[in-house]
Amino acid sequence: MSYGGERVVRRKDIDGSMSVPTFYGKELRWKREAAGLSLEAFLEGSFYGKSYLSDIEHGQRRMPLDLARHADRVLGTDGFFERHCEDVRKARRGPHAAYFEKVLEAERHADSIEEWCPITFPGLLQTAAYARQLVRSAHPTAPDGWVEERVGARLARAALFEDDHETPEYWVVLHESLITEPLLADQEMAEQLFRLVELAERRRITPQIIPRKRAAYPLMAASAKVMTFPDAPPLVYTEASYSGDTIDDPGLVRQYRKAYDRLRAVALSPDTSLAMIKAAAEDYRNGKQPDRLE
Repeated sequence: MSYGGERVVRRKDIDGSMSVPTFYGKELRWKREAAGLSLEAFLEGSFYGKSYLSDIEHGQRRMPLDLARHADRVLGTDGFFERHCEDVRKARRGPHAAYFEKVLEAERHADSIEEWCPITFPGLLQTAAYARQLVRSAHPTAPDGWVEERVGARLARAALFEDDHETPEYWVVLHESLITEPLLADQEMAEQLFRLVELAERRRITPQIIPRKRAAYPLMAASAKVMTFPDAPPLVYTEASYSGDTIDDPGLVRQYRKAYDRLRAVALSPDTSLAMIKAAAEDYRNGKQPDRLE
């Protein structure tokens, strides 16, 4: 409303019992509207889009540190939003590792995900048996309930492949050894491979295989996940056993994306790769371990 031509913003009551991300988002929206700024005006000078900011204000997305600093600068909030970024991150994390929280959210909003996995099947594609084997091997003394909580959280990420979800374009390059050197018993390994086949045949993923006979190729030293978004800059995620690193430096992101394109170029074609995965799955189901895929 306005009095004498001056716009007055009436602050909506904020329920202190609501979740931290929702509380944080509502505070941001109130401060923005109190400053008389539209979404577009607030974002001027940043690299983010309106939908990204709207999701933050509705408690559905985390606030990146650079955008929090932008908010404090534009709104004159003396570092409030930067200081409380970590509170929101912790609240959204759930049972996932702290270093993974940014990726967990990014997957749900990505336009495309391009993943290279030389050692294990990626979390988005794992069956319960495969995920359980990895979690248990990394935490051998953890209680069963703790392990199952993390297995369930990992499987829940695959909801983005369901029919009622706007699926990102997902491309995965796998090393042949993942298929010919199993981590599971034959029937469980067959189930893991048929999971890939099912997703590929539903056009939810595009798999490619790097054969063992390949000599040097890009990204040999580490896994990589490249993600692009309609309303934010691209990200790259790399991971080790007990740590992960999210990269948003534009020059380094470009370097990873070029390397991924070169890796994809030396891999087998998607059709050939899928046929080989399907044949290996059948072998495991029949109690026969495939020697080589060629």
